[in-house]
Amino acid sequence: MKNSKNKHLRIAMIGHKRIPSREGGIEIVVEELSTRMAALGHDVICYNRGGHHVSGKEFDRIKMPIYKGVTLKTVPTIHQKGLAAMSSSFFGAITAAFSRCDVVHFHAEGPCAMLWIPKFMGKRCVATIHGLDHQRAKWGRFASAYIMLGEKCAVKFADEIIVLSEGVQKYFKETYNRETRFIPNGVNRPEIREAQLIKDKFGLEKDEYILFLGRIVPEKGLRYLIEAFKQVQTNKRLVIAGGASDTDEFLAELQSMAKDDQRIIFTGFVQGQMLDELYSNAYVYTLPSDLEGMPLSLLEGMSYGNCCLVSDIDECASVVEDKAVVFKKSHVEDLRSKMQMLCDDQNLVAGYKNGAADFIFEKYNWDDVTAETLELYRK
Repeated sequence: MKNSKNKHLRIAMIGHKRIPSREGGIEIVVEELSTRMAALGHDVICYNRGGHHVSGKEFDRIKMPIYKGVTLKTVPTIHQKGLAAMSSSFFGAITAAFSRCDVVHFHAEGPCAMLWIPKFMGKRCVATIHGLDHQRAKWGRFASAYIMLGEKCAVKFADEIIVLSEGVQKYFKETYNRETRFIPNGVNRPEIREAQLIKDKFGLEKDEYILFLGRIVPEKGLRYLIEAFKQVQTNKRLVIAGGASDTDEFLAELQSMAKDDQRIIFTGFVQGQMLDELYSNAYVYTLPSDLEGMPLSLLEGMSYGNCCLVSDIDECASVVEDKAVVFKKSHVEDLRSKMQMLCDDQNLVAGYKNGAADFIFEKYNWDDVTAETLELYRK
């Protein structure tokens, strides 16, 4: 689709749960892109799933037809594990196929199984692969096979594929000989807040806790984190903030692991001021993942000026470079040793904090991401 640089576009987004929402990184990406594109004068529609917030209906928002210039449409959704994404992306794809949109942008591998539908109707289709989802431990055999189908559909039918890490770019080249476009996520400059809500609710003060903030899923390395922290000699606490994502049994397992250590706190899903306060007052932010796509929570952790402790997978190590502490993936003793080192050396932590925010803002910018994505739409 050859278009002039300034041509008005009609854009559809499919594959996220819903916006506005912080149910996962995909939802943040879709919101950041769609609202910026709308602000630039493009018509953007996001096909939201039906149903409740993944962490419980108490986090539901009032449905609205328009959000920051973006049209929101709720599509029919089968509310069962493994079927919600499939059904919502099917109905979103059908609707987009018969709409007047110029570009249909699919997010995540599973939803891409429906990409052929708008492609068959002559739409330009772009896929963003947020990570190799078939490798995630929470999915059973059928779901993993379906996700792989989505991956192959993206390879065969998508006009452009966006990847969020060089590791995933290498995977698509070696596996399918498919060229992709590397466009990492961005990050916004946050509001730094004093400890108020977190002090009242959890008794947390500034620099008194190590923070994990993300979805409670096996690939985030939370088993290793709890096991390692229980061996660290410190008065600091470990805060695990986030909601389950079809992983209630896993969350219960983690809570059982932690029940004999009063220093470990589970906050549940957080957003708004509570989230800002947790990031703003952490002593260390940690992301011990075995598998990531492009970890938005890590970008956010650094944007608040945190000292970060991450696993050495490429998706984390390439983000932080030499501006954070890195440990061997899945290695409990190395993680314990690095946590103990940071708990014992406040000056070392302060040094990492001083350079984190400016480094991450210079490296990752949502306006640049939006411009590069629009460029792909117009090719």
